[in-house]
Amino acid sequence: MHGGIHIGKLILQKLKDEERSIAWLAKKVNCNDSNLGRMLRNSRHIHAELLFRISVALKEDFFVYYSEKFKETIKQ
Repeated sequence: MHGGIHIGKLILQKLKDEERSIAWLAKKVNCNDSNLGRMLRNSRHIHAELLFRISVALKEDFFVYYSEKFKETIKQ
């Protein structure tokens, strides 16, 4: 999707804002920290179940970014 959401960058920013590490998040979501870090830095896509677990761990609804993009897209 051109001009899409880079959800990994948004998650990394939230971690930075909360002074949390990728290793902390990986432990919370039961994921390998090196794989999670690579995924967040390089991928625009995260499996829905993992995104749900990340949202719960960070207490932020990351799906809302997709909902907002959806609403913008269907208005066009």
